[in-house]
Amino acid sequence: MSLLTIQPSGTTIATAEGQTLLQLITAAGLAVPGKCGGVAKCGGCHVFVLSGREHLSKPSANENAKLDSIVGVGSKSRLACQTRVERAGDVAVELLDFASGF
Repeated sequence: MSLLTIQPSGTTIATAEGQTLLQLITAAGLAVPGKCGGVAKCGGCHVFVLSGREHLSKPSANENAKLDSIVGVGSKSRLACQTRVERAGDVAVELLDFASGF
């Protein structure tokens, strides 16, 4: 069984291939701001992947374009709505302080 660990709360949830990080985070009972319905338009679901990046889908051109427009993006940045679990293995992400500019 593979797990997603969500920081800073330390919440964990079992993952399945094909699920997005957004689906998993909300299934764990955590709120992620977002206004676009998961189509990479608002950037509200920006997270940092702390570990397990190799188990996730690669960023699409659409996701990269949106990330380029967000303040505070780093090499570990992903949009939770666009990032799918592609293979078994544990992943850890950090939910960001959404009050700082989204």
